[in-house]
Amino acid sequence: MADYQNIFTQVQVEGPPEWGMDNENNMAEERIGKPGFNRLIGWIGNAQLGPFYLGWTGMISIATGVLCLNIIGINMLAQVGWSIPEFLRQGFWLALEPPGPEYGLQMPPLNEGGWYIIASFLLLVSVCTWWLRTYLLAEQHKMGKHVAWAFASAIWLFLVLGLFRPILMGSWSEAVPYGIFPHLDWTTAFSIRYGNLYYNPFHCLSIVFLYGSCLLFAMHGATILAVSRFGGDRELEQIVDRGTASERAALFWRWTMGFNATMEGIHRWAWWFAVLTPITGGIGILLTGTVVDNWFIWAQEHNFAPMYDGSYGYDSYGSYEAFIGQEN
Repeated sequence: MADYQNIFTQVQVEGPPEWGMDNENNMAEERIGKPGFNRLIGWIGNAQLGPFYLGWTGMISIATGVLCLNIIGINMLAQVGWSIPEFLRQGFWLALEPPGPEYGLQMPPLNEGGWYIIASFLLLVSVCTWWLRTYLLAEQHKMGKHVAWAFASAIWLFLVLGLFRPILMGSWSEAVPYGIFPHLDWTTAFSIRYGNLYYNPFHCLSIVFLYGSCLLFAMHGATILAVSRFGGDRELEQIVDRGTASERAALFWRWTMGFNATMEGIHRWAWWFAVLTPITGGIGILLTGTVVDNWFIWAQEHNFAPMYDGSYGYDSYGSYEAFIGQEN
């Protein structure tokens, strides 16, 4: 057996499948699927797949999610004349668009945005029941609700984009289309329409927390892998009973970063950084168009962006019309 284990030299020991704990809820009887092992997944993490527990919330979530995806997929297939080859070729560019602005918050005809509203409703039910599933499972296992609240932070951004902001703007046309490139195009157009989203301070905070959480998770994962030979992978044990691995890891971070990151503390840092990414992003999106019409002008008024004159080809509001006028 190798003296030192890491992601490249990991030895996969395969034994009887782990069925997990049970409690007074008799959840073991409701688990589905025969456990199996996948060596490829084992290179990344745990190699076992299954069993699964869905419950009534999981069943509703999967049923509504599948219906939503079918509505989106069938509408995209109809756009290419029901041609499977064209559907595969143009798949990245196809979209299910929201209703036009003329319908406001009304229910439009199916082919003019009605399917979008139905799909969005099903997606909303699917996401919310899956969140309820995480909350109830944590409660049944007598766990903290940290996973549920982390998931809720992502749902907050999802609701801002597809529900809260369109209602405040008075039109479902403000919602995001379903599709890969159309979704990206919407993001670009959204930023241009409201004076460059980079000047939105909440967008800036969201990016800080995004990069910060990626860095924290990467550093933490690297540290635990680096001390796994001393039992660092048994983090929960070492939170309450500090051992050789956590002593070395804490010493490493005191000497390199200047502060002590404990086995529990690093998870709180990473959790907050990750959760604040969609929370601050959602606040920034919610304010766009409802409170602030042009983030570049807002940034100039608050000394966040420089004041440009015509010599740069832009006027003081960052518009290109002044430059065109000078050229003519």
